Amino acid sequence: MTTFPAICVASSCLRDPEQAAADLARQLSHDHLGCVLFFCSVEYDLPRLGPAMKDIFTGVRVYGCTSAGEITEQGYDRGCISAIGFDTRYFAIDCALIRQLNRFTLQDAQGVIDGLLSTCRDARLAPVKGNTFAITLLDGLSSREELVLATLNAALGTIPQFGGSAGDDERLADTHVYYDGEFHCGAATVMLVNTPLDFRVFSTHHMKPLDEKLVVTRACPESRTVFELNAEPAAEVYARAVGVPIEELDRKVFALRPLGVRVGSNFFIRSIQRVNPDRSLTFYCAVETGIVMVGMTPGSLLDSVRNQIEASERVVGKPLVTIGCDCFLRRLEAEVTGQVEEVSAFLRAHRVVGFNTYGEQFNGMHINQTFTGVVIGQPEFSA
Repeated sequence: MTTFPAICVASSCLRDPEQAAADLARQLSHDHLGCVLFFCSVEYDLPRLGPAMKDIFTGVRVYGCTSAGEITEQGYDRGCISAIGFDTRYFAIDCALIRQLNRFTLQDAQGVIDGLLSTCRDARLAPVKGNTFAITLLDGLSSREELVLATLNAALGTIPQFGGSAGDDERLADTHVYYDGEFHCGAATVMLVNTPLDFRVFSTHHMKPLDEKLVVTRACPESRTVFELNAEPAAEVYARAVGVPIEELDRKVFALRPLGVRVGSNFFIRSIQRVNPDRSLTFYCAVETGIVMVGMTPGSLLDSVRNQIEASERVVGKPLVTIGCDCFLRRLEAEVTGQVEEVSAFLRAHRVVGFNTYGEQFNGMHINQTFTGVVIGQPEFSA
């Protein structure tokens, strides 16, 4: 366990759910613990872990999701639980569960956000404006992130938001968010955090655009599947563009050679999930007929994150904690290129905890192969 003023960070690799929950409680529990946010591997028996977390943290609000890898106080980890405990003297937090993602309206979003804001105001820790951010966690296989995030963003107004799509250790079968003692599929949570402490929400990626441009000429937005690029089978066109035989297209290729979409002067990554038998491509993010995709290639995996976190620390001071949502394809790249230890050392040094995601979320956008998060500064009296 690592303890800082206002925050406790803990992790457990114990496999038995009740023992793991008790281990986390031993590390996190104190008189002013008000909320716990955790990220866990699906290797755990989730029907047992869910109630175990609720029972062990009596009177404490507990939220979280399953992951495609965890970021603990030691850096990158797997098969464990990473958790953050928030002190009620510094954080007013409330959270809501969204069940029917495909029917989520602006009126629904406004009702959710108004309720969360009421809780934060009642705590009287800090004014809402400039002192509040939102963390969203969504079922990573729901294909509804864009709809829910855009709707929430409209209701949040100027409140910054970040988050991640839940994973399942790269199995691509079953992802969950955690709320009120249970793991839920096909759902999302939105957590509102109000604090007098300084913070900065950020998002960054390290991919650089190449010259090749691929036009989506036939796609199904609902399933995020592209059937044709440049009027040819999508997988064939992509394989030629990256110089790899179609039979050798796999997650490593997808991690190192994603596609991107240009919006204004910025590029947003569209990562490929799989090649289908009909040689179409299914993506982790929104795709539709008519968009122009650009080939992307990696820059420095660490430099963009380092620049953003260090820029944040210049604003908020020495970090209390950085909550990070890091795409699992970035972690795969680190593993393929032998950078895991270097990245882990950086994450440890900058007090980053969080999880590897199936998609990242930033101010209403759903994006891929990025690192999003919040750097929270220490109380002024801290050394």
